[in-house]
Amino acid sequence: MRTIRLVLLVILLLVQPAGIAVGEMLGRPEAEQLMHRISDLLEATRIVMPELSRAGAPLQETFSQGAKTLAASPNRNQAGVLYRMLLNARAYLHLSDTLPRPSAFAEDIEKQLGSLRLSIQRFEAHFLAVLDGSDRQALGGDRDNFQRYQDDNRRAGPVQDEGPRVVFLGDSITDGWSLEQYFTGRPFYNRGISGQITGQMLGRTMPDVINLRPAVMVVLGGTNDLARGVSDSTIRSNLESIGMLAESANVIPIMASVLPVNDYRAGEHPRFRRTILRSPERIAGLNQWLKTTCSSRGWMFLDYHSAMVDADGRLRQDLSDDGLHPNEEGYKTMARVAQEAIDSALRVGPRRPRRRSR
Repeated sequence: MRTIRLVLLVILLLVQPAGIAVGEMLGRPEAEQLMHRISDLLEATRIVMPELSRAGAPLQETFSQGAKTLAASPNRNQAGVLYRMLLNARAYLHLSDTLPRPSAFAEDIEKQLGSLRLSIQRFEAHFLAVLDGSDRQALGGDRDNFQRYQDDNRRAGPVQDEGPRVVFLGDSITDGWSLEQYFTGRPFYNRGISGQITGQMLGRTMPDVINLRPAVMVVLGGTNDLARGVSDSTIRSNLESIGMLAESANVIPIMASVLPVNDYRAGEHPRFRRTILRSPERIAGLNQWLKTTCSSRGWMFLDYHSAMVDADGRLRQDLSDDGLHPNEEGYKTMARVAQEAIDSALRVGPRRPRRRSR
């Protein structure tokens, strides 16, 4: 059954949605209601079709888990989660079409599957609308997504007697980090945006970091650049420019290493094969450059990589559920080394920007 599921998902990964037009994006309550309805229909059809019960269980569970993820973390990479849910729902339908219907419930089963099919079509239209919105945002006037934290930045206001402000700038790894849970009572501000590359983070350095007047900036970026084929020289230039901007504004730059990745769940699904797009060799090379640059410029280097890598040079299996993003234990490890770096940077204080020799 597991082999059947893998084959179906691989096939569906290669097939673009057909015959479904981009529809209106559902509001959050409507989208959650639709996802609950699909989950209920998946459960109901499994009950009345014994052959589908075992084979369809992992597909239903993955869909339901995606709905829970979106409900708990609405700011997570929504398009990615929706796509995985859609793949599993379509695979479930495809599987149901290949199995015989019990004669005693044939009519009821066809009604339920018909309702499920229509619900999945509406879900697919919603997904395409979300994807279309993401594309327009990426290609439109707000390429770097300045609007994401615009209101939060305004509410932050001037620095008060709250202690030294620290701003975390990054991508989905930062975006998914509940800083208040790991740094209780500290004025730490999360300015991560899922999916961003270092060029977009560079564009946000002024509005999302410097304008908040923090004492320290923690930068974590580069993993998405690697996955999208951005050259090492461009990544280096962007990260160095981010650090120099902060330094020129008297903000202490803490430059974090790119996290390791692993393929330990690749047997479950091709999407868990992380090292193809993020090779450990490129990660190691980028981190070595970053460490050397920090040393030469007097910046703080935050070495997440060494704290999270296993004996095989991969992200420790207990620190991530998908081979890329930290889980709770992963964030605990990151919080520990980040706190050490922040406290050290605050003790040393800002350094005068170094001028390059001509």
